This record gives sequence, C-alpha cells and structure tokens, in this order.
Amino acid sequence: MIEAAKIWNEPNNKSHWDILLDPDWARFAELAIAAGKAIRSAHPTLPRVLGGMSPIDPGFMRTMQAHGVLDHVDAVAVHGFPLDWNLWQIDQWPSKLAEIQAEVALPVWVTEVGVSSFGAEQVQAWGLERTAELLIGRAPRIHWYSLYDLPSTWEATTRHREAEGSSYYRHFHMGLLREDGSPKQALELYGRCAPSMGLCQWFHYEDHRLQDAADWMRRLGVRHLRTGLSWADSFRPDALAWFDRQMDALAEFDVTLTFCFTPEHRGIAPHHTSPPLDANEFADFCAQMIERYCVRTGAVPSPAFLEPESKPLCAL
Repeated sequence: MIEAAKIWNEPNNKSHWDILLDPDWARFAELAIAAGKAIRSAHPTLPRVLGGMSPIDPGFMRTMQAHGVLDHVDAVAVHGFPLDWNLWQIDQWPSKLAEIQAEVALPVWVTEVGVSSFGAEQVQAWGLERTAELLIGRAPRIHWYSLYDLPSTWEATTRHREAEGSSYYRHFHMGLLREDGSPKQALELYGRCAPSMGLCQWFHYEDHRLQDAADWMRRLGVRHLRTGLSWADSFRPDALAWFDRQMDALAEFDVTLTFCFTPEHRGIAPHHTSPPLDANEFADFCAQMIERYCVRTGAVPSPAFLEPESKPLCAL
C-alpha cells in the first residue's frame, strides 16, 4: 500500500538539487507546490511529505515557509548520519528534531538515518541500537538506511571520491547486508526494531535485488518502507513495466513513495539535480504514479500515523 508520497529527496543537499541554479530555492518551491497540488488532486487524503533535509537546517524550513511550500504538504522530513557525515553527535537527535518541530506545525519524520560499517561492524550495530533508543516514539516514521551495501562498481553520486576521501567510501557500507548478500552484525538487532523502525531502500532501474529485498523485509518483519520512483527513469524503454514490477513486489508493505530526479533533457541543465524547465511536468508525473499505484488499487491510507507511535522500544 502507498501510505505517503514524498516530494523530492534532500533538496538542500547539492548532491540532489543544484543550488547554484536555484540559490534561494524559489524553483524548488515552485516544483514542490505544483507536486503537492497534483498529488492532492489525484488522491484527497494521501499524506504528502516534503523531501528530507540533509543537513537538518531550521533556516531551510523558514525558507520553505516563506515560499508557501508548507501549505501544500502534510509532514516534513529530516535525514541524519551523525556517526559518518554530520557535524553533531548521535545523542543530539532529540534536540535536532526539536529544532525543526519549533519551526513548523507539521509532523517531522526521519526518512533516512543510518550508520556505515566502513570502520567496524560493531560501530554500526551500536549506532542502530542507540538510534532506536533516541528516535522511536519521537517521530511518526523512521526509515533506516539501508538494507543493502552499494555495489562496489557503482559511482556514489552523493559523495565525491577525489575530494572527500573516506567519506565517499562510507556510503558503500550503509547496508545491513553486505554486497554479497550476507548479513552483518546489525541485521539481527534491526529485526527486533523492524515494526517500529522501517527501512529506506532505493531500487535502480531493473534492480536485480528487488525480490531478494522483499523476501528479507518479510523475514525481518518490516512494515514501513521508503523507496522511490524516478522521473528520469520514466523516459527509459519499458519504464512502466519496471515500475509495475517494483510496486507489485512491494505491495505488502506500507510504502512512502519518493518522487525525484530530473530527466537530463527536461532540466535547465542536463543533470538529474537540475530544476526542471517546467515544474508542472514533474507534478504530472507524481499524479500519474499516484493514480496508477494508489487510486486504482483502492488503497486508502489512514492519517492517524502522522503522529508518533508510543513506546515500548524494540527489545534490543
């Protein structure tokens, strides 16, 4: 079931939105408002979540408020990786949430949080346990990033190898499973938290891991999944067949579906981080996907989950 639609990913991160082309986020605001309206038109109650901030920045929220974006979403989201990239400590999670909660009257979700095993698997396991202690009961949705390590042959677009050294390679080791599919120490710990702490797992076009991922999530007891459908991928041959296969494989989970990535030929610049030439084209894509995977299936999510679930914590 589609339980929420997420508009873009990390719009205040240069790896996902070209702020040189849009330094005051006015173009992003136009895109987000158009998408929010289109999603609401396609489905009258589906919650709309603003793409997760990375870094967590109250000033960015004030900018979104000033542009009118918060009038067209039902929740906002943050991403945090304090043991790997952020300049704050893991125990600051409650205060980081409070900074955003003080700025908005909307629920604040944590749609990406994770720890790399690049240095040691024990660090990841401890970080997962501490994250669960700090966040469960404080946020309506928490999505752990991620199930799989990145394949070593991939280029990680969110970090720049030459300039940032080990921070680039950390991104390849965020999974609970190694590249060969074998489990890490943190996997068993995660399974104890899975009902309260969902997963964030991205699938690339025709991803060979799709069915294996669904099988793992079923075994782990995952209820809530965040994934995405790429506007850029929608122009590939047989894109709808791939989207259908992906969504069919994930139908048993409560999915927060992220829409993002500009097709090169539809951007101001030829890159997936570029603002689009026409924000309404992105909005139309969002509406079409909601029509296809939410409205036609009769899935009607409950708005009750916009508030945090009460503890108990997972038994770690």
